[in-house]
Amino acid sequence: MADDEELIRTGFRLILTSRGIEVVGEAADGVQAVAEAERLRPEVVLMDIRMPDLDGLEAAKRILRLLPHCRVIMLTTFDLDRYVYAALAAGASGFLLKDVTAAHLAAAVRLVNTGDALLAPSITRRLVERYATAQEAGPAHRPATAAAAARTAAVHPDLAPLTPRELEVLTLMGRGLSNTELAETLTLSEATVKTHVARIFAKLALRDRAQAVVLAYETGLVAPGRATAD
Repeated sequence: MADDEELIRTGFRLILTSRGIEVVGEAADGVQAVAEAERLRPEVVLMDIRMPDLDGLEAAKRILRLLPHCRVIMLTTFDLDRYVYAALAAGASGFLLKDVTAAHLAAAVRLVNTGDALLAPSITRRLVERYATAQEAGPAHRPATAAAAARTAAVHPDLAPLTPRELEVLTLMGRGLSNTELAETLTLSEATVKTHVARIFAKLALRDRAQAVVLAYETGLVAPGRATAD
């Protein structure tokens, strides 16, 4: 757990340990966080974004280079889209505000430790809208439908390993759909959807759903302003 406020660290430690989650170490800044993560090799790191000496985003990048299988949840008091994107781009598996409830905090740690991503559809959709609009030339440069996504794959080498169905699943994941919503939209069972998602992760060397979302809009699969499936 890395946060420059001792009170936050103490409170979170008490919450987690009372719910059977072991806190193996603490850090008060980014430099210490990297050193402690390398020494202790935790499964999950709770990382504050704003810290002295080295901010949490850069610390997260360094930790994930050292420990590729570690999961990082970013913590902040600011509900700002730019922090959400920066956290995901750094390789984080989730994003939490510091006023999170005790139950939600413990559930978040357990969730990312199973390999899932802590990324609510509402946050994903706002993120795609804001980031894509700011970074790309405009909607005309992005395919708006899953069918159009197939053409993107033909010209984007990062997506070449995917089948048409996997490409469609990735497109909808990028729009923030959960596995249940994917199953309903594509008229598939959730087990089949989970298989497609696992294959996408394996083929594209993605750690979790958060990385998949980032890739979906960075490769142009998601059009700004389109929050739901076609």
